[in-house]
Amino acid sequence: MAQRMTLSDRDVRTMLRVADPDDPAPSPGAEPWSVLHGLKALIPCDAIAFFQLDSDRRTRPWGQDLPQDGESDDTAFWEHYAACLPCSYPDHTGDLSRVTTFSDFYTLRELKKTGMYADYLRPNGVEREIMLCLPSPARRTVRLVLFRGPGADFGERDRALLTLLRPHLHRLRGTPDSTAGLTGRQRQLLGLVAAGYTNGQIASRLGLADSTVRKHLENAFDRLQVHSRAAAVALMREG
Repeated sequence: MAQRMTLSDRDVRTMLRVADPDDPAPSPGAEPWSVLHGLKALIPCDAIAFFQLDSDRRTRPWGQDLPQDGESDDTAFWEHYAACLPCSYPDHTGDLSRVTTFSDFYTLRELKKTGMYADYLRPNGVEREIMLCLPSPARRTVRLVLFRGPGADFGERDRALLTLLRPHLHRLRGTPDSTAGLTGRQRQLLGLVAAGYTNGQIASRLGLADSTVRKHLENAFDRLQVHSRAAAVALMREG
């Protein structure tokens, strides 16, 4: 029988504040800071990170950290990323709906034998993690991660709370228009790509050279930080 989750009055009040904050997002794509503070109060943890992870470019295009510790060196993180099952799970499976913890993939003893733990997690005082992904392009995932050091693991209550809050966290983001940096010509070409036209057909339709169409699309892909026609079209539709 599934365990029944109970919430205190304080928990309910905190959830309501998280779902309906008074302060705005500090920048496009970010969450209001009160949301991160509310989550930390609702699900006790040592730190929270909210960020986008570009797995192909091995970068974090943007992020928020609580506490705000400034820039961190992610060299060791990327060295072990692909082999770390909980870290790379969204990329390997395409599953952005499951709220995951380290213990879904490893026992604590198994985790401590990984390169990720030895070179990245242990130096940062991390032994426990729970991660939620928000709707985002493949391999450019938007992630909310709560961390704990040695001690109690995250449980089913924590997983259920994040699952309940997911749509509100997605709604509250000052979601950026991913296509804002495109030129008019690039938008026009991507519109024709979305309609199913090949590069040759686009060139013929617009009276351009094939090489010109290809170069415009390459520049558009670079601005959108994608590597395929399908990914570019998906971002156009989102924007």
